[in-house]
Amino acid sequence: MIEISTSPTTTTVVLTGDLDLAERDQFPGVAARIVGLRRQLLVLDMCRVTFMDSTGAAFLISLADAGRKRGGATVLRGADPRDLFVLEVCGAMELFRIDESHHCRPDTPGRGFRRPDLAPAPV
Repeated sequence: MIEISTSPTTTTVVLTGDLDLAERDQFPGVAARIVGLRRQLLVLDMCRVTFMDSTGAAFLISLADAGRKRGGATVLRGADPRDLFVLEVCGAMELFRIDESHHCRPDTPGRGFRRPDLAPAPV
């Protein structure tokens, strides 16, 4: 699921579930809607992304590239290290700013991977 909200300067996109080949049919329409909003800042909230492959990465890259061409910026919030690895393999990390200070809500469904600095302490 993809939820879009806007403010006068920012478009925030909350991504939920898988961003992969199975979801690709919705990407062009969603991208056209987001790009058409023409905000300077695009925030991609990835806290609820459960899996991303190269198709999902291509979708995010297309959004970031469209914004960059208009002089805007794209921020990844709550991206899992695996998601960042996919974007790095695609050679696209320079298109994104990474929000290092954001912490996903504790009730956000897990993806089975946690950064060591966010892992709960052993009991």
